[in-house]
Amino acid sequence: MKKRSMKMMLFLLLSFVLVLSGCSSKSSSDEGDGKKDGVTELTLFSADIHSQWDDMQSPVSKLVTEKTGVTINPEFDVNGGTQKIALMVASGEYPDLIVPKGGAGTLVEAGALIDLTDLIEEHAPNLKKIYGDYLSRLKWSNDDESIYILPTAAIDQQYFNPSHGVGLQHAVVKELGYPEIKTLKDFENAIRDYKEKNPTIDGQPTLGLSLLADDWRIMISTTNPAFWSTGASDDGEFYVDPETYEATFHYKRPEEKEYFRWLNHMNDEGLLDPESFVQKYDQYLAKLSSGRVLGIIDDVWQFAEAQRSLREQGKADKMYGLYPATLSEDIKHANFQSAGYLAGWGIGISVDAEDPVAAIKFLDFLASEEGQTLQNWGIEGEHYEMVDGKRVISEEEMDERNNNANYVKETGVGVLKGFAPSYGDGVEDSTGQTYTIASPEQVKDSYTDVEKEVLTNYGVEMWKDLYPQAEEFPVKPWGAAFNITVPGDSELALIEQKVLDIVKKRIPEVILADPADFDKLYDNFLAEIDKAGAKDAEKMRTELIKDRVELWNN
Repeated sequence: MKKRSMKMMLFLLLSFVLVLSGCSSKSSSDEGDGKKDGVTELTLFSADIHSQWDDMQSPVSKLVTEKTGVTINPEFDVNGGTQKIALMVASGEYPDLIVPKGGAGTLVEAGALIDLTDLIEEHAPNLKKIYGDYLSRLKWSNDDESIYILPTAAIDQQYFNPSHGVGLQHAVVKELGYPEIKTLKDFENAIRDYKEKNPTIDGQPTLGLSLLADDWRIMISTTNPAFWSTGASDDGEFYVDPETYEATFHYKRPEEKEYFRWLNHMNDEGLLDPESFVQKYDQYLAKLSSGRVLGIIDDVWQFAEAQRSLREQGKADKMYGLYPATLSEDIKHANFQSAGYLAGWGIGISVDAEDPVAAIKFLDFLASEEGQTLQNWGIEGEHYEMVDGKRVISEEEMDERNNNANYVKETGVGVLKGFAPSYGDGVEDSTGQTYTIASPEQVKDSYTDVEKEVLTNYGVEMWKDLYPQAEEFPVKPWGAAFNITVPGDSELALIEQKVLDIVKKRIPEVILADPADFDKLYDNFLAEIDKAGAKDAEKMRTELIKDRVELWNN
């Protein structure tokens, strides 16, 4: 018993030290008032990684510091923030700014975040302007109308590119004569035919379809595609009935069982990468960057680094086109279904912030027209020029944007974009020019010659043109179920974590099983999540969804 107690004491001590080292309000070089050389340093914790972080030393970030008197000392978590946020709450020590992703509920329950309502009213005219009619969506709940989180989702975004789908190398469709890729069977046939003709690529064995199941990323590449390919849009682990708002774990949909049966078939056919469920994220990216993986099913943001790498290596034909393949031709891929403005996930100021006014003013600057221009266009004379009153990016600079994998880090353009609200693509500023550089023309100009050739052969100009468009779907009045925060220690969160733990174990098992055992294993999986409390969680999630519909529509 003594040994066990000693181990527990050491664990708690280590946890406490980790929190202090990761979340202390100021670095050792700071003065007592949190300033150094007249600059206020704000510590920040983000539940997301930031591969392009510039240490606030890029030209744009230095200018932001000059304009605001603020610099950021961040910590980025590679594991989604859940454990770190729990340690923060346990210690009662918080950084100045927190980007908690889905962990905001835990922080609010712990009293870790301050109500920003008065700070916005007194010090943040640009935040009030940018949220506009959506400001009421920032209220925490029907019972607590405080504003704890400033959502960072782009406002009034027009989407010019798909973000989900099946990814297929351009080399594959070119060699096969540009076959239709409308169904998963089409996708499968393309992979099989090309792999048979090209058993090796650059001296390495050709891989058909590679998935990623590294911790929470299993949802992005392995399980979320089950609802995308069967006509539903993203509500996290749930499917929401659009008429009744009833939530059920999406794995229970019969059509999704058929999606996983297809993956089981792909494995049985030898078309699934055997390392799919053991590889780490960096290994996955390295494998894609090698050019020997023919197909992926993923979100653009997750494999974007590999796309940039392939482009930089001159392997444009090994880059991926995104196709709206579904289980059958009668199913519409809902990539472009609108969830309206997604309040919920964003950034908050903690109760330990020594200067919350400086913090809110910093965020307000980022939301201003000047701040938005810096984050989207860069610095005049360095990253763009003014021509006849309009911002113009030179061909050389645009080439750098499109082909330099470290462009964001080196210039600072976009480095701070995820820490404050931003105007979406297509929204115009006071000069009549769009806040972002994105436009259909810019998107088309950014394509490689290989992409343009592929799209021309499919009779379209943009990848978006291959997909069902937004107007073909109703706007979801609840936004997205995953975006509704719940306290980390609540019964709902605990059940959902139990279910997710089962999913992480059982879904790879059913995919890798003998096809003769598939039905039995899948049915056992569904029974297991029900035993873990899935039905209770579904009832609680349904109530939260109904509450949000009421809150947002009152």
